[in-house]
Amino acid sequence: MTEQRPRIALTLGDVTGIGPEVVVRALDDLRLRDACHPVIIGHPTVISRAINLVGTRLDVKAVNSLAEIDWSSPSIPCWNPSTDAAAEVPVGQVDARAGQAAYDYLVAATRGALRGEIDAITTAPLNKAALHAAGHAFPGHTEILAHECGVHEFAMMLYLPPSEVLRGPYGLGVAHVTLHTSIRSVPGLLSIPAIRDTIQLVAGFLQRIGCPAPRVGVCALNPHAGEEGLFGDEESTLIAPAVAAARQQGINAIGPIPADALLRRAVHGEFDGVAAMYHDQGHIALKLIGFERAVNVTLGLPIVRTSPSHGTAFDIAWQGQARAEGFVEAVLTAARLVRSNTNPVS
Repeated sequence: MTEQRPRIALTLGDVTGIGPEVVVRALDDLRLRDACHPVIIGHPTVISRAINLVGTRLDVKAVNSLAEIDWSSPSIPCWNPSTDAAAEVPVGQVDARAGQAAYDYLVAATRGALRGEIDAITTAPLNKAALHAAGHAFPGHTEILAHECGVHEFAMMLYLPPSEVLRGPYGLGVAHVTLHTSIRSVPGLLSIPAIRDTIQLVAGFLQRIGCPAPRVGVCALNPHAGEEGLFGDEESTLIAPAVAAARQQGINAIGPIPADALLRRAVHGEFDGVAAMYHDQGHIALKLIGFERAVNVTLGLPIVRTSPSHGTAFDIAWQGQARAEGFVEAVLTAARLVRSNTNPVS
């Protein structure tokens, strides 16, 4: 690591969306440059267009590999591990060429992190339809990362750093037992080991960001926590046993608690982390109170990966309207995890 600053790869994601603009705006933020040595993973022509759009003066230098980067140089390196097709796609629409490039950027950055050539990855959003159009049958970033890293126990966390909105001193992290899947399929995907493992991942992440004794609230699946079985029995057959198993391992886990009550209590500082049963159960509450600052963290990987919580936003892509606060927070969170001399693995 050069000058004690971690080397963090910033992937452009889907270049027809707001990713390139967000990356450029984030690189213009002195907090990011002070926190890390950034490297852009994407097409240099696309970055040049984004620089012109934003109207900044970033010094970007194209490189042929991560291994050849001079980290002491003031220039920001940019490596394109994909073809030149990404520089030719129209903006604001689904395109298989953009999906392929986003996949190539992510895989190249992941493999570079596994080789130790970089210390962390922060990803701009990709478009799942474009990813599928390119022939990659993954639901999103998280599953690609898990596949490349060869892990089977992983979770996606939405983390909100400390702010005036949150009463807890360590921020609030919400991880999900199930990820990108239909609501109909959620009950069948839940299991005692999967819920227990998610609780463990939440607690482990919180410890790594400095919370010495994490308090983890565990969401019920059904309204009113099933109302003693009237609305479902997953609380008694799956969630409560998983909470008991986590407590046997020394984790201060409490639940199942109805999600509407639990998330409010967590925001008010009663819990440091939450294990949610499905994607929107946790995402809606955190995005409501902190959309611009919320950070996705992939738990369970041997590498550090973060991202902002927003998507490709085709409706405002390449119009100079994108904001970069979430991406900056994602990079700062990644740097914080690297500096802890570990990563978010349970």
